[in-house]
Amino acid sequence: MKRKDLEQLKNKPKQELQHDLSKNHEKLWNLKIDLAAGKVKNVREIRQLKRTIAKINTFLNAK
Repeated sequence: MKRKDLEQLKNKPKQELQHDLSKNHEKLWNLKIDLAAGKVKNVREIRQLKRTIAKINTFLNAK
């Protein structure tokens, strides 16, 4: 995540962050299912998504 993306996350309202968080959790769940089925080609995307979820949680806890 770039610095510009972090600033955008910081400026989002709490409700929008929660919405993004739920969308990312759903996307992570689907990626894990696809990984088990052998459909995922970019495994690194799972790691990046987990980090994004952690950053969103950090901003939510700060607010």
